[in-house]
Order: sequence, then structure tokens, then C-alpha cells
Amino acid sequence: MSFKIASVTAAAVAAATTTAPPAEEEEYYSSWSLFLVCILLILSLLTSYYLQIKRIRAVHETLVSIFAGMLVGLVVRLAPGTMIRDMLTFKHTLFFNLLLPPIILASGYELKQENFFRNFGSILTFAFAGTFISAIGVGILVFIYSYLGIDTDRLSLLECLTFGSTLSATDPVTILAIFNQYKVDPKLYTIIFGESLLNDAVSIVMYETLSQFHGTEVYVSSIFHGIGIFLLSFSVSMALGVAFGLATSLMLKHSYLHLYPSIESCLVALCAYTCYFFSNGLSMSGIVSLLFCGITLKHYAYHTMSRRTQRATKYIFSTLSQLSENFIFVYLGLSLFTSAPVSEPVFSYVKPVFILITAIAVIFTRYAAVFPLSELINLFLRHARGQRQEELPHSYQMMLFWAGLRGAVGVALAAGFKGPNAQMMRTTVLIVVVLTVIAFGGTTARMLEVLGIRTGVEDDAGASSDEDEPMPPPTRNAWVGRGGTGGRWNRLEEESSALAGGRLTGAGRIGTHYATSRLYNHHTQNYGPNQPPISPANNAFSTASSESYDSDGEVLPLAPTAIDNLNNSNAGPASHPPRQNSLGAGVGEDGKWFQALDERYLLPIFSNATASRTFHARGPAEYDWAGRWWCGEQRG
Repeated sequence: MSFKIASVTAAAVAAATTTAPPAEEEEYYSSWSLFLVCILLILSLLTSYYLQIKRIRAVHETLVSIFAGMLVGLVVRLAPGTMIRDMLTFKHTLFFNLLLPPIILASGYELKQENFFRNFGSILTFAFAGTFISAIGVGILVFIYSYLGIDTDRLSLLECLTFGSTLSATDPVTILAIFNQYKVDPKLYTIIFGESLLNDAVSIVMYETLSQFHGTEVYVSSIFHGIGIFLLSFSVSMALGVAFGLATSLMLKHSYLHLYPSIESCLVALCAYTCYFFSNGLSMSGIVSLLFCGITLKHYAYHTMSRRTQRATKYIFSTLSQLSENFIFVYLGLSLFTSAPVSEPVFSYVKPVFILITAIAVIFTRYAAVFPLSELINLFLRHARGQRQEELPHSYQMMLFWAGLRGAVGVALAAGFKGPNAQMMRTTVLIVVVLTVIAFGGTTARMLEVLGIRTGVEDDAGASSDEDEPMPPPTRNAWVGRGGTGGRWNRLEEESSALAGGRLTGAGRIGTHYATSRLYNHHTQNYGPNQPPISPANNAFSTASSESYDSDGEVLPLAPTAIDNLNNSNAGPASHPPRQNSLGAGVGEDGKWFQALDERYLLPIFSNATASRTFHARGPAEYDWAGRWWCGEQRG
């Protein structure tokens, strides 16, 4: 993200230092502030639990969080003293450094890659073209209104465009949560989800690009200069994220970190956060870098991690993301009353007509972006690829329009406004964000029914790359002697017979049955000093199984290999079609070149997943022999 975290004026710093309270008093009030926030978060999560067990879908926890925050913020505003109010005020540094990264990292790490890349063209269209239309449309409409001078001073065109860029960031957290509950059609879910991810990054880069022209003359050439800065920032940020992800994958592959899962888990999280802050330090987009770093980690590094690290990273990232989302909505409700200055009259920065015009402009530009772009996508696919069925029917277009509620990214960006109208614009952005979340997020469930959108759809094809598959329950003999000499062999023997007998069948069954994978040496391609060397072609044991006896049954997915494709081609048309890996799947004919490149060159370099797939393709007989050899028996 290219937002300058340290963009605080010297006067504000001086004022803060001169009026700084004693350390004991500050600690006292900060404890009460954190106490209030924790209570609100607990109430929010308990409300979510109650709504889910009662199957109440008309109200969502995010709305409860906002209203609870507004109530507490009003009490704090009316209470004497300013210490707690100052501590509960929305701070953009806290948002960008602490709250936003877990959400973006979890989104990239748990992304259902097949659906995402299948609909990548539509996602890019809405994320780039849709964001430009919204930002420029809101900016021009607000500029025209301010030019009339009804209840505001005249704003410059650059100020209005910067204002529009902050309100172009969508954040449909509420809608996506309801989509998850209803199991809405995966295509619609993926497009809205992907657009919101890239849209935040696009709006931030656009905001920073426009901020660079603040206080200077704007010419026609400045437009092309701004577009160049935007494209450079986005592409460099994406390259940084992929580079950090690949470097982490190499580090995990060529080390023995899988023997120390706690250190391994910490390093994976730290590498991702380092990517985010490094990109920010270079004035690039940290959101783009972190998103693609998460995608790359899941595609390459995940298969090289130990089982404990796989589970730890998945659940820790998910938990932190949920906490951050709830905290953000509580924070927005609090800020509605705590962020406004006390010394100024209310209507000096709250302009009802300006707020109404801005809200109408946001809704109108969302409509103007979604429906024309959707028709262009349908027209392109109908004529260029001969697709008869509409890619985005009218009901999907209407739901995409309804998902255009604004979020906390716009509020955080608005903290950087400068000039005499800065406070008025910040308050307007905050109120419009809260209004859109309440109006659109609160009516999502009803809109699904009105539009007749399919619900209860099980997404089998678009599962994320580590979707859990049930393993057969272990028998009593498998656990006998777990602490002795026979327990591991009993379990290995049962899993071998299960594979041979068909209980562990299909491409997705792999992973928790390699008893001595701790002997695997990444560098020498051998399995211990006294074991026979294994050629690279047959070296097929993944370090991801190093925690096999502490595993919860989670299994690694399989992407196709050259052996798979050869077998499929020899088996004739009646055989199963070749499988696709999670990153190349669903991209269409245009994406097959990358899939082939990924399987032939990238996966063998950056991941152990290819070795696991090759080993599985050798069949039960060789698996049984390998297990017996590892356990000290001679091949007989």
C-alpha cells in the first residue's frame, strides 16, 4: 500500500508532545479504552453465535457491531474528559499497520484459486474499470455540486477526485458473510470477493497518485503521468508479493524447519508481514503485495510445510482476520462520535445536503459501473468465444450493484485529507460508509430472495487448495503401542492396506502416511546415510508429512503430472479428464500455457508437491515396498 504512514504534520506532533499526559494516567485510561473495545468485541461475537444458532439472517453481526460502537461512542462523547475519547478515535496508522494486513493475508491464503482465476477477467474489469468509473464519477458530481456553493465552499477538481478515490473502495464483508451462510452460487461470490480485494488496492494507489499532484498545476499530460505511476506501482507491488512468496517457499524447501513447526509458523507469518511493510516503505501498494504473497505461499510453500504449520497458519490467519473485521466495524461506530472535534460547532463539519449528494453519487456511479461493464463482459464472451449463456445475468448484475457498500479503507484514506475542508470531507466519508453498510448490508438476505439467486450450492470444483477430505477412522490396532516400537509400523501397515484396498483412492488422498520422512534431505536427495540413494525421478516424499502422527487427517491436494496426462491420453476418451492444479485450473484455453509452465518448471523448483504427486502415481505396490523398506524389512 502506498499510503504514507508517517504523514503527520510537525504541528500535530508538537501539540501531542506538549499535552502528553503522565505515563501512569495514560496507562490508566488506555486500560479502560481497551476494556470497552474488548467488551464490544465479545458482545459482537456472542451476537454472531446467537444469530447463527437461531438461523436469523436478516440481521448480521457487523450491523450489531456498528450500532454498539455508535452507542458507546455517543456515551464517551457526552462524558466529561477527553482522554478515552482521544484513544478511541479512528487512527489510520492503527488500521493500516494492525487491522488490515490479517484480512488481506487470510483472503489471499484461503483464496479458492480455481474459481478466482476462472473469473479473473471479470474481476479485473470490475476492480480496475469499475473503480475508475466510481472515483471519477463521484469526484465530478461532487465538484459540480460544490461549484454551486449551496452549503459548502468551492472545492478544487483535484480535491474532489481525491475525495472520490476514497469512496471508490468497496468492502462487502457483510454481504460475503451472508453469502457464506446461504451458500450462494460460487461464481457470484468469487467475483464480488475478488473485486473487493483488488478494488481496495486500486483505490489506495489511485489516492496516492492523486495526492502527488496536490498543490501543483494539473495539465492533460498529468493524466497520462498519473496512469503511468498507477500501473507501475501496481505491477511492482504484485512482483514484490510473488518474489517474497517464492523466496519463503525456497527457504522452507531447502531447510529442516519442518522439524520445528513453531519456528516455521512464525517465519511464514513474518515473511508475509515483511513483504507488506517493505512494499509500503517503497511507496508501493502493500495490499497488492500481501495478497499475491498469500496466494503464492498457498500454492508453493504450503506443500512444503509440516502438518502443524499448515494447520497453524490456516487457523491463525483466519482467526486474526475475523477479529480484525469485527474490530473495524466497532471502530467505525465509535469514530462516528469520537473523531469529530469538540471545539467546533457540529454543522461546521456535518453538511447534511453534501452528505446526501455524496451518497447519491456513490450509488449512481456504482450503477453506472456495474451494468455497462457487465453487458460488455457478456457481449465479449458471446461473440469472441461463442458462449451462448450469459456470463452475468441480470440478477447477478443487480447483486453486484448491491455489493457496492463502502468500507473502512476509505475512512482510513480520508484521514490524510488536507486543507480547510478536510474535516468536513472526513466526516462525510465516515457517515456515507456507515449508511451504505446499514442500508445495503442489512438488506442482502432479502435481496437474494427477491432476485431469485441460487442458494445452497455446494462448491466442489472450486475448493481451496487444501480442502479437508475425510480419512478412514483408525482401528484399535493402529494406535496400540504408539509409544513403543510397533505403533508406527501398525499404522503404516493399515494405511498401506487401505490404499491397496481402495479406501484411500482418488487424486486427493496423499500425505499422512510417510513414517520416516524426517530422514528426507532436500540437498542430497537421499534418505539417510545408510539408505540407498533414490533418483530424482523417484524421489517423491514430501516434507509436508513430517508431522504425520500428529495430523488431524488433513490431506494435500494433487495437481496433474506428466504421468497423469500420459495415462489419460493412453486410456482413451472414456478415461477421466486430466486434473488441473489449483492455480492454473479454470483459466480456460488461454491459461494452459501457464499451467504447463507451472507443472514443468515452477513446482519442482519451489515446492515439494510435485514429488508427492509422482510418488502417489507409482501405485500401491511400490508404496507398500517403500513402507516396508523404511521400516527395516528387506524387499521379499
